[in-house]
Amino acid sequence: MARGFPYTDLKDFLNALDKAGELHRVRVPVDPHLEMSEIVTRTVRAGGPALLFQQPTRGDLPVAINLFGTHRRMAMALGVEDIDEIGRRIGAMVRPELPVGWSGIREGLGKLLQLKSVPPKHVKGAPCQEVVFKGAEVDLNRLPGLQTWPDDGGIFHNFGLTHTKHPETGKRNLGLYRLQQHSHNTIGMHWQIHKDSTAHHAVAERRGERLPVAIAFGCDPVVSYAATAPLPGDIDEYLFAGFLRGERVEMVDCLTVPLQVPAHAQVVLEGYVEPGERLPEGPFGDHTGFYTPVEPFPVLHVEAMTMQKNAVYHSIITSKPPQEDGPIGHATERIFLPLLKMLVPDIVDYHLPAAGGFHNCLIVSINKRYPKHAQKVMNSVWGAHLLSLSKLIVVVDDDCDVHDYNEVAWRAFGNVDYAHDLLLTSGPVDHLDHASYQQFWGGKAGVDATRKLPTEGYTRGWPDEATMSPEVVARVTKRWKEYGL
Repeated sequence: MARGFPYTDLKDFLNALDKAGELHRVRVPVDPHLEMSEIVTRTVRAGGPALLFQQPTRGDLPVAINLFGTHRRMAMALGVEDIDEIGRRIGAMVRPELPVGWSGIREGLGKLLQLKSVPPKHVKGAPCQEVVFKGAEVDLNRLPGLQTWPDDGGIFHNFGLTHTKHPETGKRNLGLYRLQQHSHNTIGMHWQIHKDSTAHHAVAERRGERLPVAIAFGCDPVVSYAATAPLPGDIDEYLFAGFLRGERVEMVDCLTVPLQVPAHAQVVLEGYVEPGERLPEGPFGDHTGFYTPVEPFPVLHVEAMTMQKNAVYHSIITSKPPQEDGPIGHATERIFLPLLKMLVPDIVDYHLPAAGGFHNCLIVSINKRYPKHAQKVMNSVWGAHLLSLSKLIVVVDDDCDVHDYNEVAWRAFGNVDYAHDLLLTSGPVDHLDHASYQQFWGGKAGVDATRKLPTEGYTRGWPDEATMSPEVVARVTKRWKEYGL
């Protein structure tokens, strides 16, 4: 089959980054204990390149990191010039006659993927199984896992794609969870309360069964992105990856567990989570910018570790923004806009500021048509899958660019009477939220920064915005060079 997507695996993507001047090879020894984290953080905040640490002082593999740290590299990862291309593809294919609501998204996305993609292709033998360690040969210290912050609980593997399946339905889930290395062959599974793998594990425990798990590191960039995407639980991440790639993702059977993994992954861990077993996990400096506390989480016993010859280890740094996850979150925002509009048709555009950790704040624009329209949209968003975790929603009019923080702030600071335009409620928050007085739920606010209507009780007559006449704007533009400015 002729390959349409430009990258077969992570190494292909690294080569493409190198040719584009987007990769820097660090050829001197660097310690995965804190030193790499400081280098990467400075590089991200300077808008610098992807990094390949060729001589980590611990582990046997080079470390690839900051691969998605700019919008340009994120677009390259997904094989497009502009991330909005994918959203436009989805928007053009979503049928307007599909039912509104979450069922409509599920039906629309499911039919879209079935129409435009094909199921993963299963192969026998694969590059990810060129080197095999089993049983007593397994040693996670071969991997250059990072300790990123001084008070972290130890070594963490931060870009392992975790595969599980529902013990009763067989439905597969692919998720991205941090993984704390407890020993040479055990890993803490930090799957949070809202995640599908948590549900799979709960069913297995109820049945008194151990849960098979496979973790893949260094997959091709589209598969790595698909693991982060907020898909409905019954939409297969590999079908979504196939849609983004325009071709099948090749999968291979694991050697010791009844799961499949990407054939071109760099490293794969296989093992089981035993029912009822927990170990303390954390602390960890997460994307909130704060350490998350120690909590008991399930434990993976690794029975096999396979890898490519000359494999590359992929990781990521988390902390307060900006970090590499910013462009990843931006990609999700743009790709899923057409589907969010199916769920909440009132929405014109939306933005999830990286400074809000992508779930603490949401800015949304609407074409306001009736009293309390903004409050209706707030409540709709709080019922929209993982957007239900949003803590602050700012609603602006459709002539406001939701990505222009100065414009949004001008509306939010100046267009609000907090006695009338502030909606306070409570509801679910992210597992990692440290500000809520109780874990998993807390207070939420909605700010109506739209123009106010007489039917909302505003009787003063909303003023016109002061703007320059188009004729003068055009004249000054034409004569600009004359002014010598």
